Amino acid sequence: MAKHDPDLSLLFHALADPTRRSILTRLSRGSAPVTELAEPTGLRLPTVMRHLGVLQEAGLIATAKDGRVRTCAIVPEALAPVGAWLDEQRALWEGRLDRLEDYAMKLMEERKS
Repeated sequence: MAKHDPDLSLLFHALADPTRRSILTRLSRGSAPVTELAEPTGLRLPTVMRHLGVLQEAGLIATAKDGRVRTCAIVPEALAPVGAWLDEQRALWEGRLDRLEDYAMKLMEERKS
């Protein structure tokens, strides 16, 4: 049975949406108020707030409120579990492909003899 990491599932769910990825791309340049993040999306503010909620639940952003302005900031270290999982998958599949290549080379050599 495959391992199931709920935190990793939250991260991948948050990253699955192009709007949320574009918000993270914008936040990678620095903190921004919600209204600035909402502008390029063309979405209504409540919809953007739901997207921000998903990002915050996954731990990818942090928000702070100063008066009536809510500002968001990226939490880059939150992506570490995704990187670790992808590295594990890459190693696993590279190992499998190496073994397949070795097997194919062995078959080719056997056919030559």
